[in-house]
Amino acid sequence: MIRVVLVDDHELVRTGFRMILAQQAGIEVVGEAADGEHGLALIRSELPDVALVDVHMPRLSGIELTDRVRKHKLSTRVVILTVVSEAPFPRRLIEAGASGYLTKGCAADELVRAVRQVADGRRYLSPDIAEVLALGALDGGESPFEVLSARELDVAMMLARGQDMQLIADKLKLSAKTVATYKYRLFDKLGVDNPVALAHLAHTHGLLDDRTRALSD
Repeated sequence: MIRVVLVDDHELVRTGFRMILAQQAGIEVVGEAADGEHGLALIRSELPDVALVDVHMPRLSGIELTDRVRKHKLSTRVVILTVVSEAPFPRRLIEAGASGYLTKGCAADELVRAVRQVADGRRYLSPDIAEVLALGALDGGESPFEVLSARELDVAMMLARGQDMQLIADKLKLSAKTVATYKYRLFDKLGVDNPVALAHLAHTHGLLDDRTRALSD
């Protein structure tokens, strides 16, 4: 039996994935969490074979959670959940110890295939993300966002989407002062000085779609 936990702050995503996996022989969903901190605690207590983990979450990002699972030498294998526009991040997550990278819009059979493949000790990359990695290698370049820490990356994406400082602080369970520190640090690393410039840079490197960019302009 493949034991799975779901870690995502969107209840609808968890519900959809749970319903798909519940229909599969040999797969059991043994727990769910709505943020990274509780997700890590759940992984430690249940020691599932596979954890499906959202990349952007309150309290603890998917990157940080994956890194801690690796550092604590837990047996759980992590599959990161994301959307296609966030595809520039697979290299960072693989380095952190992720075993798979799956888009939230994947078909049901791809979700099941990814879970079984990762539980079997192999890696899984969705075709869209594998293409991004291959093209990045051919171009010989990396996204400037690769230099950011996991939490800086969370703050950067929220700022790029037009969210204000207090909302970011509330979502990440941080003080406004701490968020401001992350903001100025990531601005310095990326060479930008305002959220609009950050949004344009994120769009250029495929992190925002045209509609989200328009909202940020």
